[in-house]
Amino acid sequence: MIYSTVDTPIGPFTAVVAADGAVLASGWTGDVDTLIPLIHPSLRPAEVTERSELGAITAAIRAYHSGDLNAIEDIQVDQRSGEFIQQAWKVLRTVPAGQPVTYAQFADLAGRPAAVRAAATACARNPAALFVPCHRVLRTDGSIGGFRWGVPAKRWLLDHETVSPLP
Repeated sequence: MIYSTVDTPIGPFTAVVAADGAVLASGWTGDVDTLIPLIHPSLRPAEVTERSELGAITAAIRAYHSGDLNAIEDIQVDQRSGEFIQQAWKVLRTVPAGQPVTYAQFADLAGRPAAVRAAATACARNPAALFVPCHRVLRTDGSIGGFRWGVPAKRWLLDHETVSPLP
């Protein structure tokens, strides 16, 4: 497994990638040891090697932060969890940039309208931030709520997606 850290406008962003090129974990941190525990045990690497570039993944991270909001869409991810959380993570990848949803709407999109707390749990457990854009989910009252990488980072991402034109 390999990882790389890229400077972004909201701080360092690190991605951990499997041998097949799928993102296993990612987030706004320069500390890869913060990301490793987020990876499901069946996918968790025994060791990771740092690289300066991850090809298409590094390009997508830079392009997204520079305004190409669609750059992250085709990046492969590999995540494991229970059936509902797996489904919820797939659904997160369909929420368009600049069109955030509430946890209640997210639960409905994931096929379980009454499972608002489970939808929130799917966001909280998401190891592949940015590529699985959990930042696009808001509290039912429209407020930002929590974010593993900090509320200021979530605010920046939401503002970035609102201001940046889609290509």
